[in-house]
Amino acid sequence: MRNYLVVVVATMCLGISLASTVRAQNLDWQAEKKQLKSQQKMEWNTLKIQQQNRKQSWNTRHTTSAERAQAEHQMQRERRDLKQRQKDAMQDMKDRERSLKETQRAYNR
Repeated sequence: MRNYLVVVVATMCLGISLASTVRAQNLDWQAEKKQLKSQQKMEWNTLKIQQQNRKQSWNTRHTTSAERAQAEHQMQRERRDLKQRQKDAMQDMKDRERSLKETQRAYNR
């Protein structure tokens, strides 16, 4: 009877520690997502400011409409590329999270 009690207590302690570990990993993913989003927001704002400064520089010097059109297309490409990189980074993080959860689920069975 005493051995049975020791096994039950040990099992409960192990279950509690595993549950807290899983909960901590979920919090880490949430913190990582939040950090990634804030980093992406800063990147986006930086690009926006750079492009605004480039447009303001057109007022101080003489530029042809062809140069402006070329610069506008370049800025559109930069925005599109940044948006795609950020989307890929977010999807990559979600895939890593999903893969880790599936591995943990398979391991715990």
